Order: sequence, then C-alpha cells, then structure tokens
Amino acid sequence: MSPRDALRRIINGLIHRAWAAIRATGAVTPKTPAGYRFRRLGEGACLSFPQGAIFGEAWIEIGDHTLVGERVSISAGMGPGVDLGPRSIVRVGGGCSIGRGSHIVGHQSIDIGDDVFTGPYVYITDQNHVYDDPELPIGRQWPRNNPVSIGSGSWIGAGAVILPGTRIGRQSVVAGGAVVRGEFPDHCVIAGVPARVVRRYTPETGWHSPSEAPPPPGDSPSPADLAAPEILPAPVSERAASLPTT
Repeated sequence: MSPRDALRRIINGLIHRAWAAIRATGAVTPKTPAGYRFRRLGEGACLSFPQGAIFGEAWIEIGDHTLVGERVSISAGMGPGVDLGPRSIVRVGGGCSIGRGSHIVGHQSIDIGDDVFTGPYVYITDQNHVYDDPELPIGRQWPRNNPVSIGSGSWIGAGAVILPGTRIGRQSVVAGGAVVRGEFPDHCVIAGVPARVVRRYTPETGWHSPSEAPPPPGDSPSPADLAAPEILPAPVSERAASLPTT
C-alpha cells in the first residue's frame, strides 16, 4: 500500500467515526434540551440526526420507543412562534417508525396510532390549498383543514401521500406511491392514484379482493357435514337381489 493510500484510509476512517459521533450527539431524545420543547417525547423515543424542519413542538406528542428517521420534518401550525391553543395537533403513537425524509404537517389534527411504520418520503398533512376563486392565485387562497387519523399497526409504503380528511383503519397497508383520501376500514390494502381498497380481510375467507364477497352466514357447510359422508339408498335391483328366495 502506498503512503497516499494509507493516508486516505486513515482519513476515511476518521471521517466515518466523526460522523457517527455527530449523529449520536445530534439526535433528539427525551434527555436532550431539544426534547424538552415537545409537548411529550416518550421514553426511548428518538429523532435521528440530521432532523428536517421541526417546529410547533409544544403541540407535538411522540410516544414511547418511536424512531423518527433522518431528515424527517414534523410541524404544527404555519410557522414557529404561533399560539395554536390548548390541545396537541400532531400525535404519533408508541413503537412507531417514521421513514427518512418523510413529512408530517399538522394544522388541526393528525393522529397516528401505535406501531405504525412508514417507508421513506411519506407525506401526511391535514391541510390543503383550495381553488374556490378562479381568479385568485391558488397559493393566495386560504387553505382548508380536515383531520387525519391512521390506525394502529398500519404500514405506509414509500412515497405515499395522505391527504386531509383521510381515516385509515387498524392493521391496514398503504401501497407505495398511493395518493390517499377518504375513509378506509380495518384490515385492508389501499393502492393507486386516487387510492382505493384492493384487498380486504374477513375471518371467513382471509384476504380477498373486494369483488369476492364472503359467503353469507349459513351458506358454508358445517364441520359435521364435511365429516359425515352422504349415504344413498341402494338401487331397487340390488335390493331385490338381496332378498331371500323361497
């Protein structure tokens, strides 16, 4: 190994060790000064370094053992220093994992349940621009809010967009790249632009397409019916042959 290669190897190792130390020191936890600004930052929760845009912490709650990835932006309100009232606006449950580069932008109410995992670059917001006035630039029209909720145990795929007014049930899957708006039940798979339910779960049939309706109660044979073979009477000729002759 040449002296130049040896020097490069040493510098490379120093840079990586320094970056690892910076990331560990720059993370936001309940024990760091930045963690005290949150309305609640649960035990074991961590916002990885570097963080994205974080403001309105007094109206943000993050549950125990939730991991927020690098460059994730979480905000409450239009900007720092605004009084948003007595209640929290953004609530992230315990045991969640928010993928790197994601955005959670709250103005009225965003509820994310426990054990919700997201891929990277997911966008969740409860506010959108309106275009009621066709003459006024859309960016200058006052936006409209509508609460968002995501049920516990759900998975949000990479690049999905969750729009205002969306309510996703428990244990549901949102496919990557989906643009979601509306109400969706528990135990479903949501995909597409605009998103729709493509699979559902029922105890009778398991996972199935929405077009495959589960059988109505009483139509399915009971276990006893399946176990007992059907006994048919013998043909008349066979019964006659079995009679004794005199």
